[in-house]
Amino acid sequence: MSTLVSFHAHPDDEALLVGGTLARAAAEGHRVVLVVATDGEAGLSASRLRADGTLGARRRAELDASASALGVARVVSLGLPDSGWGGGAQPSAGAFSRLSVAQAGAGLLRVLEQERADVLTIYDENGGYGHPDHRQVHCAGVHAAARASTPLVLEATLDRVLITRIVRLVSLVPGLLPEVRVADYAGAYTARSRLTHRVDVRRYADAKRAAMAAHATQATSDEGARTLALLLRLPPRLFRRALGYEWFVQRGRAPGPLLDDVFAGLRAPSP
Repeated sequence: MSTLVSFHAHPDDEALLVGGTLARAAAEGHRVVLVVATDGEAGLSASRLRADGTLGARRRAELDASASALGVARVVSLGLPDSGWGGGAQPSAGAFSRLSVAQAGAGLLRVLEQERADVLTIYDENGGYGHPDHRQVHCAGVHAAARASTPLVLEATLDRVLITRIVRLVSLVPGLLPEVRVADYAGAYTARSRLTHRVDVRRYADAKRAAMAAHATQATSDEGARTLALLLRLPPRLFRRALGYEWFVQRGRAPGPLLDDVFAGLRAPSP
């Protein structure tokens, strides 16, 4: 059995992008460790939830509930300042996205060394859809993995072809998600030709759904329901079909037939 460390920017990122993979790894007997850089205290949510200054603490509690649903063995919250997103505000000088990669990755490096991690998941170089904290997860994760000599680094992402199709469909429904624009996703996530893994997590859809549901503060904003809430409204069968696969790029591996196992690279040399 191996140890997988999954590094994220904010509580709820783990459920949306790799929740099924974490649940599958834990169910198969591997040790799963979750490291989250910030408490998400500057995240988008209804203003009434931010008014009393307790959003970060609420999101940490939600993270623990999500981790429990996924079977995670250890949760590490680094407590670095959230950079925020949207509204044109610039991150503060000490925000996670503004730190050097050594500073941003120091806590992760300690965990990788403590756990003698076999696999690390981070995000793709775009940070998915471009959030500065997500881009920092990529940079700091690459740095920490190199320092810790972690054998296998996987960039969690989405198939750009599929996400573009979904966004195009969503954009046709007036008022559903007014901030979503097809043009914003032209360079987001990862081109299909670069993907190395398509992990089947359909058997773990219930665990992923429970993890997503744990993040109640992220279901709404002042503008209405957010993507998380809309996904949770899907009937179980449709949810399993829509979110039944998770995507990765293995650093250092040439694209080829898509792998279904995030630990496969430990058992065979990369081409």
